[in-house]
Amino acid sequence: MFTAPDPGRLRLRNSLRAVIGVFLAVAAAELSGLSLTASITGGLAALLALFTVLDPSVRAQRATTALLPVAGFPVLALATTLHGMPAVRDAAFLAVVLVGVYARRWGPRGHALGIFAFMMFFVTQFLHALPAQLPELYAAVGLALLAAGAVRFLLWPIERHTPPAPAPPALPGRGLARPTTRQAVQATAACAFALLVGQALSHERWYWAVGTAWWIFVNTASRGETLVRGFRRVLGTVVGIAAGLLIAVPLDGAPAPTAALVAVCVFGIFYTAAPSYSWMMFFVTVMAGLLYGLLGVLHPGLLLLRFQETAVGALGAALAVVLILPVTTHAVNEAFIQRALHCVRAATAAALDRLAGDDAADPAPHAAELDLLLGRARTALAPLVHPLSPLRARKARARQVLALLGDCAREVRGLVAVAADPQASHDARLAAACWRVEAAVEAVTAPHGAAGAETPAGGPRPQARTRADEPALVHLHGLEHALVALHAPLRTDPRSPLVISA
Repeated sequence: MFTAPDPGRLRLRNSLRAVIGVFLAVAAAELSGLSLTASITGGLAALLALFTVLDPSVRAQRATTALLPVAGFPVLALATTLHGMPAVRDAAFLAVVLVGVYARRWGPRGHALGIFAFMMFFVTQFLHALPAQLPELYAAVGLALLAAGAVRFLLWPIERHTPPAPAPPALPGRGLARPTTRQAVQATAACAFALLVGQALSHERWYWAVGTAWWIFVNTASRGETLVRGFRRVLGTVVGIAAGLLIAVPLDGAPAPTAALVAVCVFGIFYTAAPSYSWMMFFVTVMAGLLYGLLGVLHPGLLLLRFQETAVGALGAALAVVLILPVTTHAVNEAFIQRALHCVRAATAAALDRLAGDDAADPAPHAAELDLLLGRARTALAPLVHPLSPLRARKARARQVLALLGDCAREVRGLVAVAADPQASHDARLAAACWRVEAAVEAVTAPHGAAGAETPAGGPRPQARTRADEPALVHLHGLEHALVALHAPLRTDPRSPLVISA
C-alpha cells in the first residue's frame, strides 16, 4: 500500500479530493437542517459518485454523475416503501442485485449506475429509513451529487489533465457465457444465500452479508479472483473490527473526533483501493463502526456480528463461483497477458515513429493502457501467487511472469519519455531494435506449432545491450531481454495455466 507507484500523485490527489467532496456533501445537508440519517446518506452518495464514476472522458463522467439520481431515487423509494414487508423487500433487493450487475455490460456508466442503485437500497437498510424520510433523503442525495460534481469538475478537475486509461475490453461470450450475464446470475445466487443465512444470524443487520457478497463480485473475472477477493475482504474486516474496538467504541459517537476519523477513513478508502483491497476494507469497517457510534447503536457485540455477516457473504460468493457457471483463472490471465504483450508492440512502434519525426505518433496512450493491463494481469494471477496457494511451481512461474511484465512496462515508460524529448534523434539502429522487439512478441504470443513461433533454440535470442548514452536503444534492448525471458514460463509446458494457447 505504501510502496505502490502513484504516477503524478494521482491516488493522493484523488483521495484528498474525495475527503473534500464528502465533507461538502455532509456540510450541505447539515446546513440545510436535514437529519443525521439524511446527512449520512448524502455523504455516502458523494463518496460513491467520486469512487465509481470512471468513464474515459470528463464529458461522459459528467453525464454519468447526472444520471445517478435516475438509478438511485427509484430504488430509495422502493426500499423505504417495502421496509415493513420483509418478503417483498428481499425479493426486490435481489432484483436490484441482478439488474445492477447485468448493467455492467454497458461499460463504466452501467457499472457506476448499478453500484449506486444497489447502495441506495443498502443504505436504507443500514439506516432503517422509513417512507416519511424519503423527501429529505432525496434532498441529501441531490445536494451530495452537486457537491461532488462541483469538486470534481470545477474545484479540482484532476481528470481534465490526466484522463483515465481506457479499460480493457471484457472477455467474449454469448448468453450465460457472457461475463456480465454470468456474474449477474452468480451474484444474485450469492446474495440470496447471504440474505437467508444472514437473516438467520440477525433480523436487523443481515444486509452486511448481502453487501459483502455484492462487492466481492465487483472487478473480478474468474473463480480464483473472486475467492481471493473474498479472503481479503474477510481479512480487512477482521483487522478493521479490532481497530474499531480500540477506536470507535471508546469514542461512543463523539461528533468532532468521529468526523475527523471518518475523513481519515474516506482518504484511506480511496488511497488504498487500487493497491490493497484488504486495507480498503479495513478503512470501510472502521468507518462503519464510527457511523454506528454516531447513530448510538455501537457496542462490541455489533462488531462481532459484522464479522459473522461478512463471513457469510464471502462464503456465499465462494459457493456461487465454484458451483454456478465457473470461469477458471487460466481463461482470464491468458487474455490479459496477450493484450499486455500486444500493447508493448504497439507502444514500441509508436515510439519509433515519433523518434523518426512523426509528431502525430504518440506512444503515451499505449503505455497507459499497458499499465492498466498489467494491473489486471496482477489481479488475474493473484490466486496463483497468493501465500496460501499450494501450487508452488505455478506460483513461481506466475511471479516470474509478473516480474517480467513489470520490466516490460518500465522499459516502455522509459521509451515513451525518450520519444517525448524533442532533442532525441533518430538512430538508424532503432528500427532494427524495434523489429526484434516485434519478433519477440510474435514468438511469445503465436499459437503453438505456428510457423516462426519459435526458433530452434526455443526462442529469439536477444542482442547485446548497448551503451548507456543511447537511451532509446537501452530501453528497446531491455524490452527484448524481458520478452525473451517470458518465453520459458509462458510456452514450455502446454499443461500450465500460464501457457498462451491458440
